[in-house]
Amino acid sequence: MKIEFYKYQGTGNDFIMIDDRNENFPFENVALINRLCDRKFGIGADGLMLLRNSKIQKDFVMWYANSDGKPSTMCGNGSRCIAAFAHYLGIVKTETIFEATDGIHQAIIGSDKVELQMNDVAEIKVLNDNLFQLNTGSPHLVKFVESIAAIDVKAEGRHIQTLPEYPKGININFVEMAANAEKQSISNTISLQINIRTYERGVEDETLSCGTGAVAAALCSLLKNKNESQIHQVKLETLGGELIVRCNKMNNNAFNNIWLIGSTAQVFKGEKDI
Repeated sequence: MKIEFYKYQGTGNDFIMIDDRNENFPFENVALINRLCDRKFGIGADGLMLLRNSKIQKDFVMWYANSDGKPSTMCGNGSRCIAAFAHYLGIVKTETIFEATDGIHQAIIGSDKVELQMNDVAEIKVLNDNLFQLNTGSPHLVKFVESIAAIDVKAEGRHIQTLPEYPKGININFVEMAANAEKQSISNTISLQINIRTYERGVEDETLSCGTGAVAAALCSLLKNKNESQIHQVKLETLGGELIVRCNKMNNNAFNNIWLIGSTAQVFKGEKDI
């Protein structure tokens, strides 16, 4: 069987995209997906996404597996990429509403950026002054450090994955406040600037960027910095480029109207026998 595939990346977080509206791809074959994502013996990617037809009259369904081949939870950068892919295929124009594992999402597709609306976050666990736990479609730890350059992300991430309190694994984000971080909070300006590195479960390594992790880090930075309740924008520098998180901080430290904004690009397309 021959498949046509496309390679997309969103701030360095890369994905194999397959138009599977005919539902022919053997998505239950974990070993196959793992092999396709392998950077030595396959196409190479952080994960694989299938674009499928929606049965509830949305534009499409996003099915996602990490590079280990196993179906995973919400992927923010991948969602931005699949929205761009749907636009490329002519399924949508400049806006889309689609299904993901954590529910319905809206995206706005520009010439070089995609804005993705995330689910509201009602609870953030404050484990200590520098450690937070929350779910932004995928489970995340956010750890604030003095210097992310000094962190061995892969080693520390793997160690945390083995802790008994995370039996299903967890994504770990190491965050430092940027030296020039602004502390004013005015709508449509940057409230904070942070630097972030992320260890992703399922990839079991550091990735150049993580969308749900960027959202988690942005919300926790506003909480830690005690920014007032209103609309905020947080600028994040990842290893793969810049992301913006726009959100509304509410009085009870919950967040709504959360948007993840950043670049996407089609890298190449090809065919492969599977």
